[in-house]
Amino acid sequence: MNRLSDSDLAARVARDIPDGSYVNLGIGKPTHVSAHVPEGREVIYHSENGILGVGPTPPAGQEDVEMIDASKRYITTAPGASFFEHADSFAMMRGGHIDIAVLGAYQVAENGDLANWATLDETFPPAVGGAMDLVVGVPRILVMMRHTGRDGEAKLLRRCTFPLTGLGVVSRVYTDLAVLDVTDAGFVLVDLTPGNSLAEVQAVTEATIHT
Repeated sequence: MNRLSDSDLAARVARDIPDGSYVNLGIGKPTHVSAHVPEGREVIYHSENGILGVGPTPPAGQEDVEMIDASKRYITTAPGASFFEHADSFAMMRGGHIDIAVLGAYQVAENGDLANWATLDETFPPAVGGAMDLVVGVPRILVMMRHTGRDGEAKLLRRCTFPLTGLGVVSRVYTDLAVLDVTDAGFVLVDLTPGNSLAEVQAVTEATIHT
């Protein structure tokens, strides 16, 4: 099947973020989204380590070692950016001042349950970060992830098997194979990566994809 690169998937997510939104980007794949703001649109990116106004990754050789986001990625800042302590940053997240969070995930269930901080592998240490604060304080949670695991196992499930980050919190899932809304009926197809059929994508998805 055709799979979007991380960069192309980030651009697909960025297309759906409205002008003027305040957005937190989670660790991993979501950090690529800040490099793909559509022309004519302003999006204010927040990082939980205390930055509002995160810009794209700097060119190689132009990194400032004191300018990193919560995932330790080198960043630039947008005009008007501000810096503050963790307590203020988490107050923004918990207090409903962020419009959208784009998070990675190990698993998402058809009812919107999210598992993104721990697996059942004891050799792989858990790392919750600010995800639990984001899913209770941010009204719209978008997930950006690979559709299947490294061994081909399904990650979009009827029910998550990993420890949960939040119950029924996910609004939309963007994978390298498809975009799916989470509804009362379960996963509903928004679009497929060009070249893929619904039957092919359904075959690697445990939960039913509705159209």
